[in-house]
Amino acid sequence: MLIFIENTPRAYAWGSRDALPELLGVAPTGEPQAELWLGDHPGAPATVAKARPVPQTLIDLIESDPGLYGVDGQHLPFLLKVLGIGAPLSLQVHPNKEQAEAGFAREEAAGVLPGSRERNYGDDNHKPELLVALSEVSALCGFRDLAAAREDFLALAAAAPEGAMRDSLLSVAERCQSLAGDDEARSEFLHWALGGGPGVAEALEAIEHVLAKVPDGGVGIDPARVQALVNLTATYPGDPGTLISVLLHLVTLQPGEAIYLSARQLHAYLCGIAVEVMAASDNVLRAGFTQKHIDVDEVLRIVDTSQLDTPRIFADHIAPGLVTWAPAVPEFALSRARLGDPAKHLAFDEPSSVQIDHESPNGEEYSEPAESVIVAVPYPTVLVVVSGRVRVERVGGELSEVASAGRGQSLYVSAGEDIELTGVAEVFIATVGTKWSRVSKPSSAN
Repeated sequence: MLIFIENTPRAYAWGSRDALPELLGVAPTGEPQAELWLGDHPGAPATVAKARPVPQTLIDLIESDPGLYGVDGQHLPFLLKVLGIGAPLSLQVHPNKEQAEAGFAREEAAGVLPGSRERNYGDDNHKPELLVALSEVSALCGFRDLAAAREDFLALAAAAPEGAMRDSLLSVAERCQSLAGDDEARSEFLHWALGGGPGVAEALEAIEHVLAKVPDGGVGIDPARVQALVNLTATYPGDPGTLISVLLHLVTLQPGEAIYLSARQLHAYLCGIAVEVMAASDNVLRAGFTQKHIDVDEVLRIVDTSQLDTPRIFADHIAPGLVTWAPAVPEFALSRARLGDPAKHLAFDEPSSVQIDHESPNGEEYSEPAESVIVAVPYPTVLVVVSGRVRVERVGGELSEVASAGRGQSLYVSAGEDIELTGVAEVFIATVGTKWSRVSKPSSAN
């Protein structure tokens, strides 16, 4: 079955006021619109479009016939989102599966009410996530080389006026080293910054002074890093997350480029428009850039302080017009189909090919649109059109299994025979991961 689904974007403060309305082809509401959820997570399940006579959520649809609509008779283990990031998200971290199960059980036993400010765990699932840029996207994600962070703090100190401000930043730089090793130094740095230790406020004041007084490019660090610090201090003045941000990778993604963050990686998305897929969970522990609850002890307990070599992930080139990002988790994989004449695409930004494996024969052809793309659907799939219009047809199926979807529209495709995509469009397709099997434990988030 090919079933149109829809949802109302979530109006978080960090959302863009126009990006998602533009994608959906609707008038802006004037409120920030941050995330469009396309799945059956109970926090904001998608609905069956024009369901009559009774409105029907995707949860209702799956439970009406789990064998037909579910994943091995269960709810979806993944959640697909479209993000419109108008301001930096909170600095955050997600638990791994073991941590989520223990934390959820602990809060249930303690009687912490669902939705309460002090609640850390809304479900017992982990939340690895994959993000693919539709426009230029900036993100802080995972700890980088600690020595590089120290050099940036030293450069900020050199740009500060002599005296207390310079001394405060030199002191911060010295925190970026430890006889016990880099992991221990990062842990100690987080304890100090999040705990409001001595010198935190002074260091933040010094950074804000440097950014306000020194001309662009005069700080002696990466201009992109300077711009990120300017934006963070303007949006969240006095927030210790600004200090922590210097310890993290700063990544700028062009359209079609992607990052993958496993559980326990500290991160914050800063700006841009993107498609995101994750395990079906809404477990978020915040560490900064927010007015919401911050449980410092729990953040410090679950965060991974080891160095992440790179958060970038590259696509596998499946066929002309079709690429797939398949991280080593069973819950999800994400594919992108590009169809038709590239000159006719109406994407958010100029078309940009994904990373090509130049060692593969004829690798470059895989970045170009194709006249048609065949997609296997052994498991239920969620499809969203981000530009143009696509015709979706079940190969060898009935006439009823044909749909035409335009920009901003989404389909829920039940498991079955392959589907063929044609038209002039860019389409993202989420389903279970390549490591999923019938013995995989389904998500219990629902």
